[in-house]
Amino acid sequence: MHRMEVSENHPRYRSLTIRERMAELVRDGVVAETGLIAHGRGEAFDYLLGERTIPEAERAEKVAAALMLEAINPLISINGNVAALAPLEIIALAEAVPALMEVNLFHRSEERMRKVCDYMEGKGAIGILGRSPDARLEGIASGRALCTRRGLYSADAVLVPLEDGDRAEALVKAEKIVMAIDLNPLSRTSRTATVSIVDEVTRAIPNIVRFVGELKGRTSVRKELIDQFDNRANLISVGRRICENIRESLGEDKG
Repeated sequence: MHRMEVSENHPRYRSLTIRERMAELVRDGVVAETGLIAHGRGEAFDYLLGERTIPEAERAEKVAAALMLEAINPLISINGNVAALAPLEIIALAEAVPALMEVNLFHRSEERMRKVCDYMEGKGAIGILGRSPDARLEGIASGRALCTRRGLYSADAVLVPLEDGDRAEALVKAEKIVMAIDLNPLSRTSRTATVSIVDEVTRAIPNIVRFVGELKGRTSVRKELIDQFDNRANLISVGRRICENIRESLGEDKG
């Protein structure tokens, strides 16, 4: 199969090119086939957000930046979809904090772990963890329980873009600060995380990088942001905004 050429004049150009890249990386073994379903589900929620970073997401992104800077051992968890969608953005964030990066897969095999790690390293990542797990997280039935002692097991703050609910819950139970990027505000991940960023990952990560730059050396500002943030209230506000967006769109359609 060859990659479909998408005209830059197409109104859905960016979305279509991302889909094509995801499909190509399924064929290469980086993205799991079911990862395409997860990506499509996220796109549906992004429509409801207006395909933009809403104020609630930006607020959560700023708090996530503060938490990563305050952490002793911050880590970014990477799965196949994250590697496909935002490899350069993830690398930029890891360098900015700095934070470790660890590949962790639901559909795990030694071959696929190697492919995702190799893919990230091909994009410039240094020190990717995950190939040789030597620890296990409690409360996870899948291969996602496997991790490295130096990385995920010891991390006190973990950024988990495009996470599954089981592992998000396990990370919270392990008393880690969990910052999730999930376009579905109703997901178990969003409802479990310490900070839930309801935004598309290629918008969210650069925003966090920007806030990391703004908040470095400003300890009191970071602590104030963290202390004042209410994740549940922020998620409720996201839900209200989605409802408002739907009402406005239907009103416009009716003329």
